[in-house]
This record gives sequence, structure tokens and C-alpha cells, in this order.
Amino acid sequence: MSRFQKIAEKLDAYGLDAMMVTSAPNRLYAAEFASSAGMAIVTKKGSWFFTDSRYIEVARKRIQGAEIGQNTTKVSLTDLANQVIAEQGVKKLGFEDAYATVSAYNTWKEKLKGCELVPATELLMELRCVKDEKEIKTLIAAQRIAEKALVDVLDFIKPGKTEKEISAYLQYRMLCHGAEKNSFDPIVVSGPNGSMPHGVPSDKPVAEGEFITMDFGCVLNGYCSDMTRTVAVGYVTEEMDKVYHTVLKAQKAGMDTAKAGVLGKVIHEAAAKVIADAGYGEYFGHGFGHGLGVEVHEGLGAAPTSDKPLPAGAVVSAEPGIYIPGKFGVRIEDIMIIGETGSRSIMEAPKELLILK
Repeated sequence: MSRFQKIAEKLDAYGLDAMMVTSAPNRLYAAEFASSAGMAIVTKKGSWFFTDSRYIEVARKRIQGAEIGQNTTKVSLTDLANQVIAEQGVKKLGFEDAYATVSAYNTWKEKLKGCELVPATELLMELRCVKDEKEIKTLIAAQRIAEKALVDVLDFIKPGKTEKEISAYLQYRMLCHGAEKNSFDPIVVSGPNGSMPHGVPSDKPVAEGEFITMDFGCVLNGYCSDMTRTVAVGYVTEEMDKVYHTVLKAQKAGMDTAKAGVLGKVIHEAAAKVIADAGYGEYFGHGFGHGLGVEVHEGLGAAPTSDKPLPAGAVVSAEPGIYIPGKFGVRIEDIMIIGETGSRSIMEAPKELLILK
């Protein structure tokens, strides 16, 4: 079944005659085709994908399950959409309210004729939350690229190397191993900078006796990888050792709790309890994990506010951390697939405390 058909099957549940897909992530999901511009219209009887001259030739070769049309300077996307709306008798047209700008919405409201615009991002997010076999294989392949770059960078790290240099080398090695681009700007923070969960790589050199936290990922065939490893340089103190293994234990507790039907916040709470019981509760301020797919943050996650049950097939990060201002931080992140009876990690990178000599 094509993704267009999956969308069509959901239309009745959302009270729609058709779904209009305009955002880059959702166009990629629906058409399995990446472009910087375009629109898809999905009805119960058929689907249409419109794009311009830059992509039309490739779109006609690669997109299946939809009629392909070209917008031009004389025939706009809304003109093409109106043809479908009229031919198919569309009265209620879903649109991506979570992605649409006010300007785009006002344009559609003015130019799309004879139909009511209905907010319907959730239709697409419900589908994207559950990954099929092809998506999981792509996510795993993207993850292997990031893991290869990690192996490379561990040989590169030496006292005196700066956070920026380590970040640049990670990005370079991911590209060398086949990545299309980064899935986000890498986080590389060391020593006291490690207490900032989303710290920006700086000119600070790494030194012996410090942790280095590296959070990075890449895009492959439109899908994102994401991982975090924290390593030490030279040696660790007793406190550093305790914090690292507390985070590792917390991650295991969350992943052991994860399975289909469990609320995301319950998974978070399992990990947070381990950290609190060790005396570091005030130093864990973010959620346990987020959904992952064509966007690095998408769908359902595992945070204190995640009050929906996770479905089988959801892909969620597992990334608890402890961040002590003025000292250091530790975060360990794997990616897990939610199953009916538990979860499984797609990672192969080791997690034992690594001290670089």
C-alpha cells in the first residue's frame, strides 16, 4: 500500500474529503520524494502531486500512486489544486495547521474555491508515528553512518582539540560515510560546558579529566539519525564515574519500561526516579526522549507531559542526562523501536564508560 493510500484511508476518521500536503517533511513522507517545493492532494479516489520544472522530470520517474502535474508561472499550485477540488467534489479539505504560515493560510483561504479548510496535521502525524519496515531499515542505515563517524572521532580527540574542531570532524566523517547532511547542528561540549544540554561547540580546548558530550546525527534518504555519547579524557573522578553510571542505569530503566500502550510520561518517570534516587533529580530537566523519522523531533515522545500511549512501531530516543553547573554533564542516547512487549535499541555503539588515553 502506498503512503497516499494510507492517508486516503484516514480521511473519513478526520471528517475530510481530501488532504492537502504542503510541508517538506510531509511531502517527503507521502510521496517518498524530496523536493523544496510542491503540493500533494489526496482524495478517496486518487492522489495528485504537483511540483515545478526543477523536479518534474524526476517526480514523474520516482513517485508512484499519484498523478503528477506541473505548476508554472502561469498555472499556480492553487490553480492545480482547484482543478482537483472541483473534479472530486471536495467540500472539506485538510491542511497542515502545524506547518502552515499565516500568509500561506490566508492565500489558501482566498484562492481555494468551494471548500472549507480543516486543520488536520494530526492525520499525518498519526501515520508518521508508526514506522514501516522500509522506514526502519533507513533509520538503521542512517544510524550506522553516525556510529562510524563516532569511531573515527574517538581517534581524533586529543587534549587541546577544540569543541569546534571535534564537531567539524564529526560532520566531515558522516559525509564521508554517505550522509546527505546533518540532521541537526552537532552538540559538542566538554568540562563545565557539558552542563548545558544544548550547548554550542566553542573554541574551548578539551583537557584531561573532562567529559566530552557529543550529540549528533545525519540524514539518509530523508530520514534522521540521532545519538549521544559522553566520553572522558585521561581519567575520571569518583563523582564523574557515579554520574555516568547513574545515567546509564536511568536509560535502561526507561527502555525496560517502554512498550506499546505505555504512556510516554511513564517511561520518563522510570528514568527520572533512578536519577532522583541517586541524589541528582534537580539536574535532569528535559524529557527522556522524542520521536524520530523524517524530522529529528516528530510524533510522540517520552517526556513529563507525554500523556498518550506509544504505539507499536514508534521510534523514540532514550536520552536521560545529568547536568551539574560549573562541573560537567553526562547524556547517553540510543534510539529504540517500540514493540508490543517491550522495546529494542537500533544502536550498535557501545555505552560502557570510555576513557580516552
